[in-house]
Amino acid sequence: MGLLSSLPPHRRGGALSGCWQWSFLDVVWAVFLLAVFVFLALVFTPRRGGGDPLSVARSGGAAAVPPCAASEVDLLPCEDPRRSSRLSREMNYYRERHCPARGEAPACLVPPPSGYRVPVPWPESLHKIWHDNMPYGKIAERKGHQGWMKHEGSYFIFPGGGTMFPDGAEQYIEKLSQYVPLKTGVLRTGLDMGCGVASFGGFLLKENIMTLSFAPRDSHKSQIQFALERGIPAFLLMLGTRRLPFPAQSFDFIHCSRCLIPFTAYNGTYLIEVDRLLRPGGYLIISGPPVRWKKQEKEWDELQVMAGALCYKLMTVDGNTAIWKKPAEASCLPNQNEVGLDLCSTDDDPDEAWYFKLKKCVGKVSMVEEIAIGSIQRWPDRLSKPSARVSLINNGANLYEVDSQKWVRRVSYYKKSLGIKLGTTHIRNVMDMNAFLRGFAAAIVSDPVWVMNVVPARKPLTLGVIYDRGLIGVYHDWCEPFSTYPRTYDLIHADAFDSLINDPISGTSRCDLFDIMLEMDRILRPEGTAVIRGSPDLIDKAAQVAQSVRWNAQVHDSEPESGSTEKILVATKTFWKLPLTSQ
Repeated sequence: MGLLSSLPPHRRGGALSGCWQWSFLDVVWAVFLLAVFVFLALVFTPRRGGGDPLSVARSGGAAAVPPCAASEVDLLPCEDPRRSSRLSREMNYYRERHCPARGEAPACLVPPPSGYRVPVPWPESLHKIWHDNMPYGKIAERKGHQGWMKHEGSYFIFPGGGTMFPDGAEQYIEKLSQYVPLKTGVLRTGLDMGCGVASFGGFLLKENIMTLSFAPRDSHKSQIQFALERGIPAFLLMLGTRRLPFPAQSFDFIHCSRCLIPFTAYNGTYLIEVDRLLRPGGYLIISGPPVRWKKQEKEWDELQVMAGALCYKLMTVDGNTAIWKKPAEASCLPNQNEVGLDLCSTDDDPDEAWYFKLKKCVGKVSMVEEIAIGSIQRWPDRLSKPSARVSLINNGANLYEVDSQKWVRRVSYYKKSLGIKLGTTHIRNVMDMNAFLRGFAAAIVSDPVWVMNVVPARKPLTLGVIYDRGLIGVYHDWCEPFSTYPRTYDLIHADAFDSLINDPISGTSRCDLFDIMLEMDRILRPEGTAVIRGSPDLIDKAAQVAQSVRWNAQVHDSEPESGSTEKILVATKTFWKLPLTSQ
C-alpha cells in the first residue's frame, strides 16, 4: 500500500477514482494556464485573411477600411519627409519621388482636416479658397507682401502676385507678351517650374494657354496643394537626378520665375533637360536669378554661353527677365562649343522619362520641323487635327480618328444617361488615368475643366501626341501612388481598368486593385466622382472595394451603340469626418 495507505481516508478514494477536491488556489492556477494557452493559440495560429477588416477588404469582402490618423490629412506616400530625410542631398535626390515598397504604405482612408468643406467652385476659386481646407498660413505670412496670398476671415485670398511680379500676374503677362506670343493661339502648352501658388499659370488660362505648374514639397510644403484647390493645373515634382515625367518636345514655352534651378550646374544637365522638353521654336523665360543678379554674374555668363551652344536666340533681357527662342530646326549640335555639349548616342530615346536618369548630352529627336512652333496648328485647330507625331504609331491616323469619335459618344452618354456632372460647377479638376490619345479630354474641352492625362509608363508612349493636341499630362505607373496631395481632383476617370492592373505583355497581374482604388480615394475630393470602365468580373470586384472605401457606387452597362460587354462603375466619395466609427 505504501504511500497510499498513509493518506487520510477521504483522500484515498479521491486518488484512486480521479475525483480531485479543488482548492481555491488550484482554480486560480488552472484559469491562468488556460488563458496562456488561448493567447498562444491566437498568436501563432496562421490567419487566412478572414479576420481583420483590412484583409477582408483586400480579398474582395465588404469590410470598411479604417480611417488614417488625423495627423495624416496630407499624406504623400512618395514624398514623405520621414523617408526622404534619410536619403542623399546630392542633386536634391531626397526631394524626388521615393515610394514605399508594396504593402508598406498606410492602408487607410485619408481624412479631411477639421472644418473642411466642399471647395469654392471655379472660377471664383482662382481668387479665393476656404482657409480650413488647408489651414496653413506659412506662405501667407512669408509671401503676403509679394502678393502670393493672404488670410481674410474664412478665406485665403490670392491677389495674383509672385516674387518676381508682386504687382500681379496679369501685368507680368502683358510685359512678356511684348516678346512672346501669349495671346494669339500660337502657344498653348506651358511648363512653370517652381511655380509658387501658380498664379502665373492661373491667369494664363483666360488666354487659352494650358500651363502645368510644378514645385516640390519643401519649406512651402502646400504650394501645389493651394494651386490645385484653386483649380489650376499643378503637379508635385522636383528636378533632381531624373528626367521629368514628360515627353520630348512637348511644351511650347517653359517659364522659371525665381525657381532657383542651377541650370548650368552638373555640366548643364538641367538646361539640357529643359531643352529636351521644349518644343522646337518654343520660348524659354527665366525671371530672377541668375539673370543680371548681384553676386551671380558668373552663373549668368555661363547660362548665356550654354544657351548659345544650343543655338538658342536671346530675344531680350528686360531687367531681371531673359527670354530665349529655341531653333525650329534640328539641333545645331555637334558644334565647336566651349562647354562640351554633344549629342547622345542613337540608342537614347528622348521620350523615355519614367525613373530615367538625367543625361549630360542632347538627345536626337525626330520630326523636329513638322511639330515646331509655326508648323503645328494654332489653338484650337490643333485639338482635332492629328500632328505628324501620330504617324509614329502603328495605324495612328485611323486610331486617332476612331478615338476622337468614340469619346464624343461616350461623354454624351456620361452626361445624359449616367448623370455625371461634367459641364457644371461641381467638376473642375479631372484626372484621366489611362489617357492613350485622349479623345476623352478633347471631348470635354468646352466644359469648365482641365484634365491631367496620365499615360501609364509601361504602355505605348503616346503622351507626345496628347501635347501636340494642346493638352497636358504625365507618365505614371499605377502600381505606385501619384504625386499629388489628398483631395485634389473632382473626377477620376479610368478607362480599360483591367489594363492598369495587368502587365500589357504577359497579361499577369502587376498591381493590386485594392491599392489602386485606395489611392484613387486619397486623390478624390469628398463628394467627388470616380468612373471606372472594365470587364464585368473586374467591375464586380471594384464594386466590392468601393463599398469598403465608403463610396456610393452603381454599376451600369456601357453605351448601347458600342456593342461592348464592359461595365461602368460610377461612384461618389462620401463626405465623412473624424471620428469615424465602423458601419
